[in-house]
Amino acid sequence: MVMGMGMGTRTRTRPNSLYEDARAHRAGVVNGQGEIRTPDTGYPAYSISNAAPSTARTPVQVGVGADSVAGAMPAAKPAKAPTKTTDPSTTDALVLISRRLARATARLTFAPPVAHVYAPLTYAREPHERYLALAKAPIDALFVGMNPGPFGMAQTGVPFGEIAAVRGFLAIDGRVRVPRDTHPKRPVQGFACTRAEVSGQRFWGLFSRAFASRDACFDRIFVWNYAPLAFVSATGANITPDKLPRAEREALESPCNAALVAMTELLRPRLVIGVGAFARAAAERALKTCAHQPEFAQILHPSPASPAANRGWEPQVRANLVKLRVIAK
Repeated sequence: MVMGMGMGTRTRTRPNSLYEDARAHRAGVVNGQGEIRTPDTGYPAYSISNAAPSTARTPVQVGVGADSVAGAMPAAKPAKAPTKTTDPSTTDALVLISRRLARATARLTFAPPVAHVYAPLTYAREPHERYLALAKAPIDALFVGMNPGPFGMAQTGVPFGEIAAVRGFLAIDGRVRVPRDTHPKRPVQGFACTRAEVSGQRFWGLFSRAFASRDACFDRIFVWNYAPLAFVSATGANITPDKLPRAEREALESPCNAALVAMTELLRPRLVIGVGAFARAAAERALKTCAHQPEFAQILHPSPASPAANRGWEPQVRANLVKLRVIAK
C-alpha cells in the first residue's frame, strides 16, 4: 500500500473562524494534519496504491505523493475578471470546504473491483479553485452532480468539465498534476486531453446559451459534484459511487455530506437541483439537518448512456428550468 510522503509537523492554534481558517490554508500555512504546505509546492500531492492481483479484496487507499506536472500541460491562464465582484470570503470558505473534503476522502480505502481512484480536487487543484472563485452568494440554484467523469472533471477539476467548455464558456485553465497511479485507458492529461465529454458539452452548452455571459450565469447558479472521487476497475471501466459496497459508500458519504451542508449554508440557494436521481437523493439525505433549507428538484442527467438524454436533452431540461424559474424562456 502506497502511503504519502510525510513532512515536518508543527503545533498550530486553530483560527477562530471559518474564513480565518480558509485564508490560512490558501496561504499554505498548515493543513489539518499539521503538515506544512506552500502555494507553489503544497498541493497535497496524490497517489493511489494498486490492488494486488488476487481474489482477495485487497483495499486501494487514496494517499499523498506526486509525480511531476505533465509536459503537455499548457501554461495557466488567469480567468477573466467577473463584471460583478465576487466576495473573497466566499471563495476562501469554498476553498476550505474543498480542501477539507479532499483530505477526508484521501484517508478512505476501496477494495476490488476498484483498482484506481482519481482525486481531482487534489491533482487539479489550480483550475478547480479558479472555478470556485466564480461562486457568489446567495444564488438561485445549486446543481449537484454525482462524481467526476473520466474526460471531464477528472481532467480539469471542474464539474462536467469538458475541456472546450471549461476553456471557452468558463474561461478557466490551469496546471494539472499527474497522479502516479492511473489506468492506461484512463490517463490524466489535463487540458491536453483530446477526448470529449458529451455530458459536459450538453450541460455547459445549455447554460452558455441560456445566459448572456459566464458572470450572468454564476450570478444565478453554481455546480458541485457530491462525491469528489472517480473510481476505475482493473479493466478501465468506470465505477459509480452507487455501485460501491455499503460500508465503502457510507464512509464516502460522511465527508461528502458535510461538504454539501457547508456549501449550502454558504451559498444559500433557493433550490438544490440533482443532476439525476442519485444526486437528488444524496442531496436530500445530506441536507436534512442543514441550517438553510432549500427546495429540491431534479433534472435529467446529460449522459449519452441515457436513452432519454439522447432524445433531446437540452429542450427537456430547458423546459424544466424555465418552470423552476432558474432560466428565462
